Amino acid sequence: MTVSGPLPTRALGRDGPEITSIGFGAWAIGGGDWAYGWGAQDDADSVAAIRRALAHGVDWIDTAAVYGLGHSEEVVARALTGVTERPYVFTKCGMVWQDQPDGVPRPNLRPEEIRRECEDSLRRLGVDRIDLLQFHWPDNRTGTPVEESWGVMAELVAEGKVRWAGVSNFTVELLERCEPIHHVDSLQPPFNAIQREAGGELLDWCRDHGTGFIAYSPMMSGLLTDRFSRERVERMDANDWRRGFLHVFGEPALSRNLALRDALLPVAERHGTTVAAVAVAWVLAWPGVSGAIVGGRSPDQVDGWIGAAGVELGRDELEEVARAIEATGAGDGPLRPGLGAAAHG
Repeated sequence: MTVSGPLPTRALGRDGPEITSIGFGAWAIGGGDWAYGWGAQDDADSVAAIRRALAHGVDWIDTAAVYGLGHSEEVVARALTGVTERPYVFTKCGMVWQDQPDGVPRPNLRPEEIRRECEDSLRRLGVDRIDLLQFHWPDNRTGTPVEESWGVMAELVAEGKVRWAGVSNFTVELLERCEPIHHVDSLQPPFNAIQREAGGELLDWCRDHGTGFIAYSPMMSGLLTDRFSRERVERMDANDWRRGFLHVFGEPALSRNLALRDALLPVAERHGTTVAAVAVAWVLAWPGVSGAIVGGRSPDQVDGWIGAAGVELGRDELEEVARAIEATGAGDGPLRPGLGAAAHG
C-alpha cells in the first residue's frame, strides 16, 4: 500500500519542525530480552523496516534509551548508516535500568541521570544533537522535583545537545510546572480508539499552549490490526510485555476490543485500505494531533499502515466509529474528535 505523492506533514507545536503525520516507532525493534520487550526480533528485519518507512517518505523515527536497554537506538543508528537525507530522530530518557538489581527499568529524572542518558543516546545514535529528547515517564520514585529535571532539559537545549524538548506520559499538572521554565515542545501520550483519555484535557492543553501532540500506540500495540486475534495472544512469546497488559489483552476487555476492531473493517473496505490504517487515521482526525507513532517489525508491516497518511475519515465515518465504541464498551475516554467538551458527547 502506498500514498500518491509526498506524505502530508503537520507542525510539531509552535516552535517545532514540520513532520510527516506518521512516524516510525522503534519500541519493538529493541528485541525481547528485557522487561518490556515484544519477543524475539531480528535486527536485519528491523533495519529493513526502518528503511522501508523512509522509502515511503516517513521523516521521523521515535525510539528510547530503554527500548532493548540501548539496543533500539543502536539499531536505528545502523539503519541510518549511509542515508543521505537523515530523518529526525526522537528519543527518550529517564527510565534507568543500570541501578536496578533486578534489571527492570524504573523512572529516574535526577539531573545527573538526564545528562548521562543524553550523552549515552548521542553515542549510541551516532549523532551530534538529538532532534527531540523527551522525558519518558514522570519520576514518582526519587523525589526529584520536576522543575529541577526540566531545568536540565533546558540547559541541554541551550548547549546545543538537544534541538527540541518534550515529555511523554505527563499530566496537565506536570506540564503546567514545566512550561514556565522552558516551552514544552511536545507531549507523547498513548492515544487510540481504545485508550482515548488523552483526547480530553491533555489534547486541549497542548493545543492551547502550542505544544505538539504525538500519539503512541495508535493501533493499541497491534490489537487494532487486521490479523490480530485471540489466538495471536495465546501464541505471544513468553517475554512479550502484552501478556501482562490484562486490562487490554485479557478478558473480558479483549472480546470488547476485538469487537471494536471488527467494526473498523467496513470503514477500511470503503477506503480500500487496512484496519490498521483506519485505526491510525482515526487518531490523526483529532484536531491538535501532530503525528502518530506507528511501529514496524518488518517491511510488510510498514506497507500495511503507510496508507494511513492518505486516509481521511468523513464525519459520518467518525460517528460510525463512535457508535461502535459505545456499542462494544471498548476502552475509556472521549468518543469523537472535537474541541473540548464537544469531543465527549
